[in-house]
Amino acid sequence: MDDFQTGAGRFAPSPTSELHLGNLRTALLAWLFARSTGRGFRLRIEDLDTVRVAVARGVERSQLGDLAAIGLDFDGEVVRQSERLDVYRAALAGLDTYDCYCTRKEIAEAASAPHGDGYRPYPGTCLRLSARRRAELAATRPPALRVRADGASSTVHDVLHGEVTGVVDDFVLVRNDGTPAYNLAVVVDDLAMGVDQVVRGDDLLSSAPRQAWLATRLGGTPPGYAHVPLAVNADGKRLAKRDGAVSLSALARLGTRPGQVLTRIAVSLQLAEPEEPVTPSVLLDRFDPAMLPRDPWVVSA
Repeated sequence: MDDFQTGAGRFAPSPTSELHLGNLRTALLAWLFARSTGRGFRLRIEDLDTVRVAVARGVERSQLGDLAAIGLDFDGEVVRQSERLDVYRAALAGLDTYDCYCTRKEIAEAASAPHGDGYRPYPGTCLRLSARRRAELAATRPPALRVRADGASSTVHDVLHGEVTGVVDDFVLVRNDGTPAYNLAVVVDDLAMGVDQVVRGDDLLSSAPRQAWLATRLGGTPPGYAHVPLAVNADGKRLAKRDGAVSLSALARLGTRPGQVLTRIAVSLQLAEPEEPVTPSVLLDRFDPAMLPRDPWVVSA
């Protein structure tokens, strides 16, 4: 378990809905990775996309309650991205950026095939605009802000996937509504929080090289990564609330206690026997990243 050095891991949910079994499984894995390597474990609420603050705070309370119910603890204060807008703006000062007026449709038509996470590399259209065309577009729509990467390549180390290399396109740092983009906020926050270990779903693996590249450009050191398999439904699609009783509250209505949910998750990770009562501390003694299942967890009703 020497892939990471002393620092911190984190779990970073978005307060848009209840945590489902897949979210709780990733949270448990992030906790196990952090605690097994002597790290702190931080919680960040990624609420930049939340329209109604009151609703977001209600969902946040529910999520915090669910994490506590399965026995996960965190270090330090909860960090909320909505309270850090000035920090993101300040981070832009040292980066080479340019305005982009392209719509999603225009990018889809001009870009190459999307990555596994649905991301389409930007073909650099607005970097080549004439001054006249740029002025015409500026009069009709607000721009997003992109970083100029000049086709850089970046390699990260992932505990489960090994060396992963990707070409860094000119990705968005600030959306055209003025909201800091995910790729900017997550990198700035991880650096500020001392996070040097990122454990998250493997649908985000292709984003790691560009985020690591940005961390370096901001004067920091990229974290180590562990992209873990997702929880999916019987059709192989990412688990969602529509798949039935997949949250703690829904399962509670069927008589399933949080401890039983933790056991169910632990069984999926081959860390417990069916019906065996466990706690995160018990699972920590059994945890070995090399022995983790590498296939998605198919959650049956």
